[in-house]
Amino acid sequence: MHPSEPAGPAGGVRRVELTPAAEELLERLADRHGPLMFHQSGGCCDGSSPMCYPRGEFRVGAADVLLGRVGDDVPFWMSASQFAYWRHTHLTVDVVAGRGSGFSVEAPEGVRFLLRSRLLTEDELARLDAAPAPLTGADTAG
Repeated sequence: MHPSEPAGPAGGVRRVELTPAAEELLERLADRHGPLMFHQSGGCCDGSSPMCYPRGEFRVGAADVLLGRVGDDVPFWMSASQFAYWRHTHLTVDVVAGRGSGFSVEAPEGVRFLLRSRLLTEDELARLDAAPAPLTGADTAG
């Protein structure tokens, strides 16, 4: 967990966080584009790359799951079908050289966001299971 982030609702366990490089890029992008959001769909067009959008330019579906907030209160959403596969996984958003999707705001920078993952420990899973279920798009509609 990054020292500037508050503890997660599940006893400090977070499902998603940023590397320092991704956090720095996200801050620069927010200065340019305003509040941002991530969405991870796993669909055919973006593969497994997290997509970063100006907040409100991507419509979150009712079944999308809010994995958490990264950086300066940037929501990270995942499609329900992806969450079903990745619910036992901790994700770290990193940034690497190379072009990603043209729809994600980092594309003109010549870099792309990339997910690194590891399995959650048994203790982390137990704490997440004991916490309230993650919010969905249906919970935040309106």
